[in-house]
Amino acid sequence: MENPMGRDGVPGAPGPTHIPDMIPLSVLDLSPIPEGSEAGQALRNSADLARHAEGLGYQRFWMAEHHNMPGIASAATAVALAHVGAATSTIRIGAGGIMLPNHAPLMVAEQFGTLAALHPGRVDLGLGRAPGSDQRAAVAIRRNLAGDVEDFPRDVMELMAYFEPAQPGQALRAVPGEGLDVPVWILGSSTYGAQLAAALGLPYAFASHFAPDQMRQAMAIYRERFKPSARLSKPHVMLGVNIFAAPTDAEARFLFTSLQQSFLNLRRGRPGKLPAPVEDMESRLDPHGRAMLEHSLACSIVGGPETVRRGLQEFVAETGADELMVTAAMHDHEARKRSFSILAGLHQELAAAA
Repeated sequence: MENPMGRDGVPGAPGPTHIPDMIPLSVLDLSPIPEGSEAGQALRNSADLARHAEGLGYQRFWMAEHHNMPGIASAATAVALAHVGAATSTIRIGAGGIMLPNHAPLMVAEQFGTLAALHPGRVDLGLGRAPGSDQRAAVAIRRNLAGDVEDFPRDVMELMAYFEPAQPGQALRAVPGEGLDVPVWILGSSTYGAQLAAALGLPYAFASHFAPDQMRQAMAIYRERFKPSARLSKPHVMLGVNIFAAPTDAEARFLFTSLQQSFLNLRRGRPGKLPAPVEDMESRLDPHGRAMLEHSLACSIVGGPETVRRGLQEFVAETGADELMVTAAMHDHEARKRSFSILAGLHQELAAAA
């Protein structure tokens, strides 16, 4: 099957009228902690996956900030990225993203300035305004909720200013950070981030891999309202997509059940480690759970090589994305590496034929 969840929640969406030039592929890794494992192994797996992705030609390797999540090891995102950066040499590393309301902009500038000093020309910084946690964790992180999400645009501007070259007599400086090349991205799952990214002339990444509702509307707003800046001359949209590739459709669907179970557990208020895949997923779904998965995971391509090839072509043609950020939360690390290998091979074939 080309897409077990439909496409953006629209059943029977038409296929492409042409095969597009293939766009860059990047990797989003939440450093999943599988059942039966622990955070240290998850982080070692992330470094191994990053080396693997680098060898396959993926453009970026991003990690994301989540808190109070037993199945995600990337909470201290800058620290995790330092580990990944030390294990690689050419692939871009970055945050997808840092939840800025949780942090003082100066601290983020220093952290990512440090990464950029250690790994020159390789560091990206994606910024989001969600807490990346539940309310209890948000309070624990900030001690209070005075850092309102409505301050997000101002905080983004302050953060970017810390990366500018220091001026004579400047009293507050980010060291490391000042004068370093750290591209800033705006992340979002609604039209809010699209408007801000367009106004500031920044690249935009949409979380369609788990929140596809406003994807098309956000992309349209971003492109229509984009104002060129010193950082970016034309709009650039990256979309998140779950891609589970395996030798056969059946095996890919089996591997995909880990993510399905994880989403169900999270939405039911029982977050945990990444479950092992199961053969009888359909029997575990009630109508509400099935509808939730079909909706939340609409931007998923699951199957063997030919299924993934068609799904990739269709997704790029239908969305007009400039780049894809691929994620694959698989319980088995070697199966996850194999999935990215299959995808890279298909991408190279399509690029050669374009």
